[in-house]
Formats: sequence, C-alpha cells, structure tokens
Amino acid sequence: MAEELLTVAAAQGDVQLVREFLENGANPNISNSHGRTAIQQVMMMGSPHLAQLLIDHGADPTAPDPTTGTCPAHDAIREGFVDTLVVLVNGGASIYGPPDNFGQRPIDLASPWVLEKLKALGLAGN
Repeated sequence: MAEELLTVAAAQGDVQLVREFLENGANPNISNSHGRTAIQQVMMMGSPHLAQLLIDHGADPTAPDPTTGTCPAHDAIREGFVDTLVVLVNGGASIYGPPDNFGQRPIDLASPWVLEKLKALGLAGN
C-alpha cells in the first residue's frame, strides 16, 4: 500500500511525502496498479529533485513502461526536461538505449532544441 501511495505522491510532485515514504522503507521500484514505478510517474512533470531523491533511494532509472517500453529517459527527453534527464543519466540511464516497443531510443525523440542542449552538456555527439 505504501508503494501505491509513493507513486501517487511522486505523480503529484510531493517531495516531502515521497521522502517520508522512502525513509520509512517504501520500495521505490514497486509498480502501481498501472504497472508504473514512482520514477516513471515523476516524468509527468520532470522534477529533477524528485528523480534524484528516488535514485538516491534505489529507484531504477531504466525501468521500462510495461505498455510502451519507454524508460524515464524517453519521457524526459521527449518532454524537454533536460535537467531531469541529466539526473537520470547520472543515475545510470542512457539516451542511446534501450529502444522502446516502437524501436525508438530516447535520443531519437529529442527535439532540435533538446539535442542542442544535450550537445552543449556533452551528453550527445555532434
């Protein structure tokens, strides 16, 4: 039950409640009733602080969505959440894989603006 509430708190961007659940032993990698983990829920708003908090407590930044196969990096890059993407990459995610169920890697979803930002940060090739 705490894990379901953790994903709700993450989706709502409630840093304090997420921290409380994690510090009280909630598993950050347990899926909610839709099969999504808390770090996947965070990608709805692109919060680098929540992403870092979850990763610091063991969340898997490469966990794929059970329906689409997209990972948090797919969502962050598609939505232009570059700061959150940097947290994910530093936590072990990659912009070059894995591909989702449609064969798209996270980098394939980058807009020209995001791609330029990633190049400036040294995360994407020229």
